[in-house]
Amino acid sequence: MTQRRNGPLAGIRVLELGSSVAGPFCGRLLADFGAEVIKVEIAEGDAVRSMGKRLGGKSLYAASIFRNKRLVSIDLKTPRGRELIAALAAKSDVIVENFRPGTLERLGLGYEALSAANPGLVLVRISGFGQTGPYSQRAGYGAIGEALSGLRYLTGDPDRPPARISASVTDEVTGMYGAFGAVMALFARVKSGRGQVVDACLYESAFSLIEPHVPAFDKLGVVAQRTGSRLPDSAPNNTYVTRDQRYIHVTAMGDAVFVRLSAAIGRPELAADPKYATQVARSQNEEALDGIIGAWVAARPLDEVVAALNAAGIPAAPVYTVEDIFKDEHFKARDMLVRMPDEDFGTVALPGVVPKLSATPGEIRHTGHRVGEDTVDVLRDVLGLPADEVERLERERVIATAPTPSDRYVENAA
Repeated sequence: MTQRRNGPLAGIRVLELGSSVAGPFCGRLLADFGAEVIKVEIAEGDAVRSMGKRLGGKSLYAASIFRNKRLVSIDLKTPRGRELIAALAAKSDVIVENFRPGTLERLGLGYEALSAANPGLVLVRISGFGQTGPYSQRAGYGAIGEALSGLRYLTGDPDRPPARISASVTDEVTGMYGAFGAVMALFARVKSGRGQVVDACLYESAFSLIEPHVPAFDKLGVVAQRTGSRLPDSAPNNTYVTRDQRYIHVTAMGDAVFVRLSAAIGRPELAADPKYATQVARSQNEEALDGIIGAWVAARPLDEVVAALNAAGIPAAPVYTVEDIFKDEHFKARDMLVRMPDEDFGTVALPGVVPKLSATPGEIRHTGHRVGEDTVDVLRDVLGLPADEVERLERERVIATAPTPSDRYVENAA
């Protein structure tokens, strides 16, 4: 059933052919702000359904990343399935795909073919290494692009191998770039009347995050290294351990902020000391400075440290677990934990919509549906197919219209 959509992208139709994280995350961002996103899956379900924790055999991750979308199952390996995709593309504003470069062309669904029928079509292409270049045909996941980008080398403690964050950061950053590119291309279409291709890739998205280190190497030959919880050349900017063995991160690199921090920890003379009076001087003496701040923090429980630093206007925050987040009043006040009804879970908490728009905000309309749950409605509403043809397509396994046994995944604690 079609739901009423609000938001700045209401009236925009997106055909999502992507799988795993980057493509679906891009589609989720567009869906949150009102786009009608039609996600295409194989009958066995998108690979993201096998990621993360499960309840009753169903992916909790899918409840969030597939939210607000219409889920259809069409087999692109069949000629009729490809015809259905081409027909949906002709009625769409944006396509999001993250196949290996050249896959759409081999299926007869390349941009040249699709835009001939729909000149205003925007094609967002997400890949590991881009649509061109010597690495374009390499297989790539977010972690692979992150490794090549230089970002992974900078992550972790200096005396240990490069680490990773326990989240699909590079995939999601690439999805953001893809969504940003789609909106820019739609804005350009208003003037030109024509769509275009958005080429977003994992390694470049991750590489864009190490911006300060690029000119530093070019002009000074400095190879950035892992620094643990400290941000180099930005002192103090580090994580400290409290008396009750909790963590707090303090950032006071600005000179005026450092004056307040010095007073808050009972050492006002530090702000006038030539070793600490300026940002450049503090960065040159950050080991000693961290020792001073760390000792003050270590003598107090977390609540006392947080209260003292907040009262002094010092940017500081405890390092939260997800359990801490669920207890925090600010997350609740900002609607960053949205509890939604779900057919299988009863209710489930999902991350809220980001960013907040004052006049045309995004919203969560429903959790992620089951595989093929919206196939019949989409083929009827968008393509006008009669019921008997839909039934024939299902018999021929071109489409799936209900969860298959393989959609009930085995429990996995990964």
